[in-house]
Amino acid sequence: MIIGIPKEIKDNEYRVAMTPGGVEQLVQHGHRVLVQAGAGEGSGFSDEEYRQSGATVLPTPEEVWTQAEMIMKVKEPQPQEYPFLREGLILFTYLHLAAEEELTHELLKRKVTAIAYETVELDDGRLPLLTPMSEVAGRMSVQVGAHYLEKAHGGRGKLLSGIPGVRPADVLIIGGGTVGFNAAKIALGMGAHVIIIEKNPDRLRYLDDVLHGNLTTLASNPRNITDSIRVADLVIGAVLIPGARAPKLVRREHIKLMKPGSVIVDVSIDQGGCVETMRPTTHSHPTFVVDGVIHYGVTNMPGAVPRTSTYGLSNATLPYALKLADLGFVEAVKQDPALARGVNTYKGHLTHPAVAEAFGLPYTPLSKLL
Repeated sequence: MIIGIPKEIKDNEYRVAMTPGGVEQLVQHGHRVLVQAGAGEGSGFSDEEYRQSGATVLPTPEEVWTQAEMIMKVKEPQPQEYPFLREGLILFTYLHLAAEEELTHELLKRKVTAIAYETVELDDGRLPLLTPMSEVAGRMSVQVGAHYLEKAHGGRGKLLSGIPGVRPADVLIIGGGTVGFNAAKIALGMGAHVIIIEKNPDRLRYLDDVLHGNLTTLASNPRNITDSIRVADLVIGAVLIPGARAPKLVRREHIKLMKPGSVIVDVSIDQGGCVETMRPTTHSHPTFVVDGVIHYGVTNMPGAVPRTSTYGLSNATLPYALKLADLGFVEAVKQDPALARGVNTYKGHLTHPAVAEAFGLPYTPLSKLL
């Protein structure tokens, strides 16, 4: 198979879809890998490293997109990349289509075989290709929140840890999955008081068992959310329903309860966000203020630490990329149910139920199309 790796063009997106080591394994399996010149520079990988790994380095995105049978990316195609989408092309990347209606229609119209990293799901519900970036984003969310709590950056002027004789900051984490767990680890490690709100009682018991420090766990309900927001200096949105839009658990009236200079970091913004007042932002313009509260809604947080993120992502996606390339799309998804669940569009049909529900579009099970 011919596999193309174009350079990412989203704002301040420095990750690349595959490391030179990953490319080397694809080549060893007999596949041809096309890498756009400069694609790896943001993550510290030179064109020469890709050449030494067996890749062909091409100067333009057009050459990569038009020659490749499968395109591997990090982020969803941007509007200027839509013309490259074509019937039969396999697109393997983060898509977050429930928050991308225009892109959804483009993929359907152009009959792209679109596989979303974030909806590849194992039988036990784990999301192996989303997990590494959720780990990065969860850990980053506390760093980002601590930064914007500083007075020089518009915040309340609170140190997360406090000091002896002075209260630490209160960090509210809504959602106890991978993002929430990793955010809690860092916040507790920095000495903050952490509240985790989670709807699954078994998950709450697990979090209570494995996390140590100044921690409060609460069942998810409107009263607990409201009471916790009143005291929070930093709110981290970590809600995920795989493939679907995130529910709006933090409402506009909640924002008015928060103290001026408090901070919200909504990691779930990729799926529409769990905060009613949040909107997508970029690394170039990461924040805005509503009712005195700093809102951070960057949709590609891990792009700020591309060296770590690219290694983590490539480690996770490589086995699935090899399966697609070695077996071909149809046989790969027949053999691997997790990979089949990752398919969002195929032959002009929407094949993920949560995305179909988000836009009121017809849903067709992938099994009916194979």
